Amino acid sequence: MGYFMKKLILTVCLAATGVFGAAAQMRLTLGEALDLALSENPTVKVAEMEVQRFDYVKRQTWGSWIPQISVGGTYTRSIVKQSMTKGLSFGADNTLAAQGDATWTLFAPAVFRTLKMNDVQRAAAVESARSSRITLVAEVKKAFYNILLAEQSLEVLRESQATVQRTVDDTRLQYDNGLASEYDLLTAQVQLSNLKPSILQTENSIRLAKLMLKMYLSIPENVEIEVVGELDAMRDAVLAGTDGLTTDVQDNSDLRTLELQEDLLKRQLKVANAGRMPTVTAFFTATYTGNDIDMTKLNFGGAEGGQPGDVLDGSKFWWQHPMSAGLQVSIPIFSGLTKMNRSREIKNQISQIGLQRDYARQQIDVEVRAALNDLLTARETMYAQELTVAQARKAYSISDTRYRAGAGTILELNSAQLAQTQAELNFSQAIFDYLTAKAEYDRIVGKEN
Repeated sequence: MGYFMKKLILTVCLAATGVFGAAAQMRLTLGEALDLALSENPTVKVAEMEVQRFDYVKRQTWGSWIPQISVGGTYTRSIVKQSMTKGLSFGADNTLAAQGDATWTLFAPAVFRTLKMNDVQRAAAVESARSSRITLVAEVKKAFYNILLAEQSLEVLRESQATVQRTVDDTRLQYDNGLASEYDLLTAQVQLSNLKPSILQTENSIRLAKLMLKMYLSIPENVEIEVVGELDAMRDAVLAGTDGLTTDVQDNSDLRTLELQEDLLKRQLKVANAGRMPTVTAFFTATYTGNDIDMTKLNFGGAEGGQPGDVLDGSKFWWQHPMSAGLQVSIPIFSGLTKMNRSREIKNQISQIGLQRDYARQQIDVEVRAALNDLLTARETMYAQELTVAQARKAYSISDTRYRAGAGTILELNSAQLAQTQAELNFSQAIFDYLTAKAEYDRIVGKEN
C-alpha cells in the first residue's frame, strides 16, 4: 500500500470521526494495521528524521571545504580628536571603512576524515530506523493477535454461558416438576455465576488491547476499531510456519548497531589522530576606507604639510583600498597531551564495544533458539489441543444426553462442559502463542515484515 493510500485511509477515518463522533469505526486487517503503523507511528517518523539530520550534518562538514566569505563595515565620528603640542592634531571627523575577507581550506585531514565518519553516522541512523520498524511490526502483530485471542476467548465463554444457561433452565424446569434436586439447580446456577467474572475480565482485556493497538497506529481514542480475522483460521499458517526457519542472526538489528558503533569509534579515532596534522588555508583581504581629514591643517614644526598641488578640499573624503592575500599554515606541536589521551579514550571505547558485541551475540543466539523452541512447542500444543477439543466436545455431547435421560449427574455435565470450554480456550491460546513467538522470532533475526 502506497504512502498516499495510507494517508487517505487515516484521513477518511478522522473525517468520519468528526462527523459521527464516537460512532466512527475502522475495520483493519493485519496488513492494513502494519501499513498504518509504519506510516503514522511517531517512533518511526523520528527515526526517519534522524537519518535526514545526518544528511544535514554531512553537508555542514562539506561546507568546511567551501570558501568562507565575510564582509563588514564601520562608521566612526570623532568627538574629541587626539592632539599634540603646537596645535598638531590627528584624525578625521568622519571615517568610513568596509572590509571583505575570504578563506579557503586547502588541506585539512580532520575534515576529510570527518566526512567518512558522517557516512557511518548516517548508516547507524538508517539501522536505527530499521530497528524501529522491526520492533514496531512485532509489537503491532502481538497487539493484533492479542485482540483476536481475547475476542475468540470471549466468544467461547459466551457460548459456554449460553450452554450453562440452558442447563440452568432445564434443571429449574426439572426441579419445579420434582425431577431434579435443589442441589442440582444450585450447582448449575453457581457454574453460570462463575462465568461472569471471566467474561467481564475478557471484555476489559479487549478494550485495553485495542487501546494499545490504537497507540501503535496513532489512531484517536474516540475512533472504534474492529480487527478482521480469527485465530482458528490461522491454523494452516501455524502448520507451515516453521519451514525454512534458521538460527542465522546476521541481520539482527542490535548486532548490526553494535558493529556500526564500533566502526564509528574507529572513524572518530582517525579524526582525533588527524588533529595532530598540519592544516593549510588560503586567505584574501580587501579593505576600502575613507575619511574627511583636512590635509591643509597638518603642521609639522611650523611647516605646511604637503605641496600646494597636493592640498585636498576639506569637504572631500580621502579613500584608500589596500588588498592582501596569502597562505596560513598551522602545525600542532604541543597541546598538553590532550590529543594523545583522547586517542587512548577512544581505543578504550573500541575495546568495550567489542566485548559488548561478543556478549550480545551470545545472548541473541540464546534468544533465537528459545524463540524457535517456543514455536515448536506451540505448534505441538496446537496439535494436541485440536484433538482434545474434538474429544471434549464429544464427551460433553454424551454427558448432556445422559443428563437429559436421567442417567447422568449435574456434576458430570458440569465437568464435561468445563473441560470443553478449557480445551477450546487452550487451542486458541496455542495458536496465539505460536503467532506471537513467530513475531518475536522475526524481530530477533531482523525480518522487517
